[in-house]
Amino acid sequence: MDLLADYFEHIQEMPVFPDVQPKFLTSLFDEPLPETSSPTAQVLKEIKEKLLPFCTHVGHPGYMGLITPSPNPVGVIADFICSALNQNIGAYSIGPAGVAMERQTISWLTGLVGYGQQAGGNLTSGGMMANFIGLKLARDWASGDRAQQDGIEGRWAVYTSEERHVSVDKAVDAVGLGRTALRALPADAEFRVRLDALEAAIAEDKKRSVRPMCIVGIFGTTNTGAVDSIRELRKIADRESMWLHADAAYGGGMLLSNEHPFRDRGLELADSITIDPHKWFYAPLDAGALLVKDETRLTASFGMKPSYLTDEMDQGKERYQYYVHSFEQSRRFRGLKVWMSFKRYGARLIGEWIDNNVRQAQHLYSLVANHAEFEAASNPPMSAICIRYRAGNLNQGDSKRLHALVVERVEKSGKFWISTTELKGKTWFRINPVNFRTQMIHIEQLLTLLEVECRATLQSVAN
Repeated sequence: MDLLADYFEHIQEMPVFPDVQPKFLTSLFDEPLPETSSPTAQVLKEIKEKLLPFCTHVGHPGYMGLITPSPNPVGVIADFICSALNQNIGAYSIGPAGVAMERQTISWLTGLVGYGQQAGGNLTSGGMMANFIGLKLARDWASGDRAQQDGIEGRWAVYTSEERHVSVDKAVDAVGLGRTALRALPADAEFRVRLDALEAAIAEDKKRSVRPMCIVGIFGTTNTGAVDSIRELRKIADRESMWLHADAAYGGGMLLSNEHPFRDRGLELADSITIDPHKWFYAPLDAGALLVKDETRLTASFGMKPSYLTDEMDQGKERYQYYVHSFEQSRRFRGLKVWMSFKRYGARLIGEWIDNNVRQAQHLYSLVANHAEFEAASNPPMSAICIRYRAGNLNQGDSKRLHALVVERVEKSGKFWISTTELKGKTWFRINPVNFRTQMIHIEQLLTLLEVECRATLQSVAN
């Protein structure tokens, strides 16, 4: 506890990313399996010397890279308690109070997205698993619950935006459709899926006797935070008898916003929703969630009870068994850190943290709007913003090299961590504050650093 308290107290003084080579880290931990015991103090000393200095410190105010927010302190304590109790929430008999707590946490989340009393869900390792479950629910529903018994018959198609997360591609593969069944559709100037492209793709598939199965709407794209028109997607899904899944892994955090709650965007119209408390709810990894409008769909897809898991004490069928209604049997007590986070900070304070991050992205956008050397991809609706260095009239190859070199130099500075991405054939810096320690001054300092490094790098690239 003292080690972690000291870590949090001094986190801003550490370099965000370690200046270290992979070979050094491999050699640092290269040793045979320990045969004898060691004092705990010695093990912790090695942690302090070998692990902490070489972490990516996502709680640092300068971390603005992938969507891994700073974990809130009570969530860290929750994981400590979780490990001590070691409850397996997959089966009621190995975690009765934990099952009840997680059920309540899911109820909070389903209420937050706008679902009714018939809704349900479960906490997952993250958006990858949640999107996989969402696509499995879609496959089973569309096949009349035959696919889980007989496999895929005929050809099916899943439709989504070119701005989707790669987990959608993996999910289409994992449920047996094959990645060629995915229709990655072009996005408009605001990076929302184009409805005309969706209609054209559906029409073409029907001509080829390919059955439209599911639409995956994006509620907060990874690159820019764009939100697809869920209401319009719902109309198309109903007309074509398709399942509508919404990936709100990132954008779901906006539901807690006090200034821009995004509760009028039709998210509740989706049949299933991916949402990640370990993203913009500031809970520690791992805590994703799959929510479904009709909880019985979970049982229809996963409802198997092997004899070795039969609970003979549940004569009244009141003991909820997560393994019957989800993919996982062995499940970490993920609900504790989400439950404790809501109880300790409350939705309003978490919403204030979210609003601060949104303001930080919008502030960067305003700084870049009239900048002679930078441009923004779009006005950020959330906290993700993509900007690019446009001075020097570089071709795309040289521009991509410049942006990569600058990110490397920013990383080595130890002050910030950002990434690059591709949008509409151009390379951009991707900056995503999802951190309650980040302040406006950090945004301004980042842009100043980018100005310096881009100008310096331009000379080397141009020559």
